Amino acid sequence: MLDINKINKVLILGVTAVGKGSLAFDLAKTIGGEIISIDSMKVYRRMDIGTAKPSPERRSRISYHLIDVVEPSDAFSVDQFLDHTRAAVSQIQSRGKHVIACGGTAMYIKALLYGLFDAPASDPAIRQKLLQEADNVGLEKLHLRLCTVDPEAAGRIHRNDQKRIIRALEVFELTGKPISHFQRQWSSPASDDWLVIGLKRDKEIESKRINLRVKLMIEKGLKQEVESLLSEPAPLSMQAAAAIGYAEMIRHIQGRISLDEAIEQIKVNSRKLAKAQRTWFKTFQNVHWIELSEDASAEEVLQKTLSVLPAV
Repeated sequence: MLDINKINKVLILGVTAVGKGSLAFDLAKTIGGEIISIDSMKVYRRMDIGTAKPSPERRSRISYHLIDVVEPSDAFSVDQFLDHTRAAVSQIQSRGKHVIACGGTAMYIKALLYGLFDAPASDPAIRQKLLQEADNVGLEKLHLRLCTVDPEAAGRIHRNDQKRIIRALEVFELTGKPISHFQRQWSSPASDDWLVIGLKRDKEIESKRINLRVKLMIEKGLKQEVESLLSEPAPLSMQAAAAIGYAEMIRHIQGRISLDEAIEQIKVNSRKLAKAQRTWFKTFQNVHWIELSEDASAEEVLQKTLSVLPAV
């Protein structure tokens, strides 16, 4: 029998489109919780379709945190994420509700569970030089360089993730050491404040779900959403413009690729993101992994989750 009083904070992780959001919503309804989004793109206002934000109907029934907190023209750091999350946890617990964190941004999850690693501060001159180089020769060339100097980090960082590619190269230029060297300093035990639940499906099933999600995003008007964002007075931040779904659609709107090519690239890049997420999540300790079949119902997923929560 489930003991609600023993539940502290629950964190649900998994690759993109695996079903984390639906489980978080169902669990929040069942145990009386509020949801903290662990997603580096859902923080942006008006970036709704491409980030697969929860529907207005769901948000009217359950309180969500860390969604729509900054403008698309703003940067958003891991430090800001941690500050917002601490504030949200305090607010939720003050209302006597359970905390349910949910998302797939591995760096945020790592920081939440293990703390930030001790890397050097940013150097504006080096960063500007790398940004200029990305504009001149393309981000893919910088990712190839990262593959040479730090293959471990390159395997985790998507080739369109300009912010993390430049940060990794910046750390290497500053120290002569790869950023993965500093990230290995995450050797302390994970915080035991969180009960971590991971959702997992076969890769083929996950790929089907990703392709279906992209199809639905296009049908809901992803292109029109991106056109609207590009028409705003303030330009998109590097972080927002590099988001999967947005970066590809921007290239289409600029006339560089066809709509069909953009859609296919979104699917491919989403699958690559899922692969990188799997690599990250393998490093996480004490995760209660739940294997899901292709036809697993929402109720089945919820019951499997409840079975790993504290019992009387």
